Amino acid sequence: MHAVNYQFTYEIYDSISELTEEDAWLLEEARQVTEQAYAPYSNFYVGAVAKLANGEIIAGSNQENASFPVGLCAERVVLASVASLFPKIPIETMAISYQSGTVESNHPISPCGICRQSLQEYEGRVRAPIRLILGGQSGKVYIIPKASWLLPLSFTGEELGI
Repeated sequence: MHAVNYQFTYEIYDSISELTEEDAWLLEEARQVTEQAYAPYSNFYVGAVAKLANGEIIAGSNQENASFPVGLCAERVVLASVASLFPKIPIETMAISYQSGTVESNHPISPCGICRQSLQEYEGRVRAPIRLILGGQSGKVYIIPKASWLLPLSFTGEELGI
């Protein structure tokens, strides 16, 4: 037996004001997109905005359903839109923000497990990393250079022989 240690480095900023102009703009857009979310059950409104390698900007928000498994997370709404509208175009950066009817949105949240798997799949699909900007409506901001770093033991096409 031997132990394996997995680590990665990410950046923490005290606020949006410390970001580059482009990163701050993307995060602010994600904050605004939370207003388009449909979350009557959780009162947890998530917005995601992606900047593609071709310069296009695609936004999406979470869309809940009374049959909970049918709902869609903001990240997967964006990924599906990008894959449909701009197949094979890498996502350079995705900013993700949220607001809540029950807790203060003053710190970053990270994608759920399904979204982590979906982000990893898209990175593999286009063979390019997706940089993540994570932040609430205020407070600290995290920048993660590669989305797949959030899921070190992911399931990939290799397991299927692809």
